[in-house]
Amino acid sequence: MEQTFNYRVYPTGTMASEARRHINICREVYNHALGLYDSAPDGDKPSYTRLQNKLPAWKREWNSWTTVNSKCLQMAVRRIYSSLSVLKSLKSKGYKVGKLKWKSPREYRSIVFNQSGFDVDSNTGRTEHATLELSKLGTMAVAYHRPLPDDGEIKEVRLKEEKSGKWHASIVVDHDPEHPEKAAVKDIRLEDTVGIDLGILTFAHDSDGNAVTPLDESEDRERIEKRHQALSRKQHGSTNWEKTRVKLAEAYERLSNKRKDFIEKLARSYTTQYSAIFLEKLNVREMLEQDSNGRNIASMSWSAAIKTFKRHGNKNGCHVVTVPPDGTTKRCTRCDVESDKAIWVREHSCPSCGFEADRDENASYNVQKLGLEELGIEYDVDAVVGLGEAESTPAETALPTGADASDSSSFRLVSAKRVVETGSHGSPDPW
Repeated sequence: MEQTFNYRVYPTGTMASEARRHINICREVYNHALGLYDSAPDGDKPSYTRLQNKLPAWKREWNSWTTVNSKCLQMAVRRIYSSLSVLKSLKSKGYKVGKLKWKSPREYRSIVFNQSGFDVDSNTGRTEHATLELSKLGTMAVAYHRPLPDDGEIKEVRLKEEKSGKWHASIVVDHDPEHPEKAAVKDIRLEDTVGIDLGILTFAHDSDGNAVTPLDESEDRERIEKRHQALSRKQHGSTNWEKTRVKLAEAYERLSNKRKDFIEKLARSYTTQYSAIFLEKLNVREMLEQDSNGRNIASMSWSAAIKTFKRHGNKNGCHVVTVPPDGTTKRCTRCDVESDKAIWVREHSCPSCGFEADRDENASYNVQKLGLEELGIEYDVDAVVGLGEAESTPAETALPTGADASDSSSFRLVSAKRVVETGSHGSPDPW
């Protein structure tokens, strides 16, 4: 099993300049190989091996290419075929896809060392400090917040310069971590399962009666807007323009890290408390194409949230099951009768059986029912709905101080501040 460890690295000024030069050469190799691929007739497109075998001749023609590790040049060529594979997958799902395009310097910001050309040393005598040695680049300091597994084998190192100017290294390790086994389906009790409805007004509303509010991004959005305005007033390409561009990139990075941190902590919270979690399998791409509320939908990061829940589920021994979202809002959880609701109607009131609940609360019950059926767990409808009055709360999130005591509804509203810790850097695995 491959695991990726992300670290902040600190190259010297000279080393950073040299790394940018190496990245640019890999970009040149990518563009040159892509040109040869595109110019070939459809029935005779060159394979990865065929293009890779041309690298020695290319290095003889362009001598500067010999200054870059050969594995990095090979991975630049392989990047073309990885991207083609993604396009083919999207096309098979019915999406309209275009062609790969020539990469400009701002679009190509990383270099990959595969199998060789790297060495990580954590025995530096300093806490949370290591060194990363890269072939033909040198040795740079690493912020070692999470050590690599002792029995793991490093397969790949990716060095990337973010738009903010910060450097990160992603180290892929072949390692089989010891994770708790998932409970047998026949042993899972109803009270150990939960259905979660992902939304906008409440980020997550579960069938145990907890509703987690979304992040308050108003300050971050205001900061980004002001820095956009400041950048527009600078002469493009000037020193002041570059300084302002970096500040804008840092603002975007801050918001992205804040979202990642929130989702990571929320996913860990749920997967350590429950044996099975059920989520809607949302088609976010389609929603963004059709809905006019695109900005808010994009900010929710639902696709990333589902992937994060699954990753934490595997790590914490929790079943994470996605179910079709169709009808979960309209359908009554008691009698299965569907009734149309306008988006501004926040209460579910069934005209058939009279069952009343919050709109998202009713949806979470339906998600839980679909998940139980998917796993093959028998349930009683009244027992599912009755879970809304349970006294359990997600660890580290739905704390009593985060609930609104004045709210007379059957669910507890939990602030996103109960999930996010101030100053967190949004690391992929903060635990």
